[in-house]
Amino acid sequence: MAETTIVRAIARNQRISPRKARLVADMIRGLPVDRALAILRLTPKKGARMFEKVVRSAIANAEENHGLDIDSLVIVECRVDEGTTLKRWRPKGMGRIRRRYHRLSHLIVGVSERG
Repeated sequence: MAETTIVRAIARNQRISPRKARLVADMIRGLPVDRALAILRLTPKKGARMFEKVVRSAIANAEENHGLDIDSLVIVECRVDEGTTLKRWRPKGMGRIRRRYHRLSHLIVGVSERG
C-alpha cells in the first residue's frame, strides 16, 4: 500500500486568538480544497482571510514541490496552535493597572491527494 504524502503550509504568529481561528478551521477540515476555498471566500471572519492564504500556499506547495494534482487535493490536516502572547497594560481606577493579552496563533494546513 502506497503512503499518501501530506503537504503542509504554516503561517506563524498570526494576530488572531486561537479560539477564534479554530472556529474557521473546523469549517474546512476534511473538505476538498476547491470547496474549502469557496467557503472561506464567503465567510465574514478575520480568520477566513488568513486561512485562505494558508490553503492557497499548501496547494502551491503540493503542485510545485510534489507534483500533485490540484483537482484531487483534500484538506487532511487543519489545526491552530497557540503562539506567543503579547502582554499589554491599561490604567484602571485608583492608580491600578490591568493586563490585556493579545494572543497569537500558528495556522497549519495539510493537504493530500484523495485516496
